[in-house]
Amino acid sequence: MTETATAPLTGKALLAKVKELSNLPRRERAKQCGYYTVTKNNQVRVNLTDFYDALLSARGIPLSPEAPKDGRGREPTYRVSVHQNGQIVIGATYTKAMGLQPGDEFEIKLGYKHIHLIQVDTDKKGTSSDLDIESDEEDIEEEEE
Repeated sequence: MTETATAPLTGKALLAKVKELSNLPRRERAKQCGYYTVTKNNQVRVNLTDFYDALLSARGIPLSPEAPKDGRGREPTYRVSVHQNGQIVIGATYTKAMGLQPGDEFEIKLGYKHIHLIQVDTDKKGTSSDLDIESDEEDIEEEEE
């Protein structure tokens, strides 16, 4: 048996070692990369969870979200469903992210399989977001033909 690492490997060193040990079983690979502990009875316990977490992190796949949760409610999913009363609720998370205020008005335009909400701005006419939405609608009309 070869020597085990004293400190768990991370990053590129971990990826290189895993590739080098590709012929070994996963528990032995994790042990060789330093992801193990020795109990009071001198038993070796392999920490596969820590090993997989480090492996994913080394490959650039983050496990924990960068923005901390506020601990209230659910995370926004950008998906909604029609309620039994026929309404669709967008939710405060999205209106807050868009900087909307109570009383803001929208024009609803129905597209082919789309609903466009165009913010009504009484001070400015033809804002850039309105123009983008209108060009999208032209594209949709061309698809219908």
